[in-house]
Amino acid sequence: MLGANGESKRQPREECHMPARRFPARIVSAIDGSKILGIRAGIAPHRFIGIWVVVVDGRVFVRSYWVRRDGWYHTFLDDPRGAIQVGKRTIKVRAIPTRSTRLRDAVDRAYAAKYPTPGSRKFVIGFRRPRRKATTTELAPFSRL
Repeated sequence: MLGANGESKRQPREECHMPARRFPARIVSAIDGSKILGIRAGIAPHRFIGIWVVVVDGRVFVRSYWVRRDGWYHTFLDDPRGAIQVGKRTIKVRAIPTRSTRLRDAVDRAYAAKYPTPGSRKFVIGFRRPRRKATTTELAPFSRL
């Protein structure tokens, strides 16, 4: 759509808060059923690492526990492209920072429900700390905009 001056009136995707593309239900189910997700942040060829993952309302979320400057979270801040391993498949993803308090709280609850063991408790509690909670990131299928 063009405005009176001939410029586009369409807002960029990030500004108009359009929902992210979603993974197919079978992929979400496989992710939800696994305790560890293989993830590679950025497009440089390097190894996958295993991280905890949760699903909230059919959407895939991850958090960084260590929040290292050279870790996956900061790599995604610099370049949101990456990949995940689901079964034997490698799927290109993009990382979307989550700002919604409602979603971050739902992710807290999802981590507590999915990782209830005594050994996991320390990490589940740690994920609720503001520094880690701020790293809540949605993973969506990669698509060119």
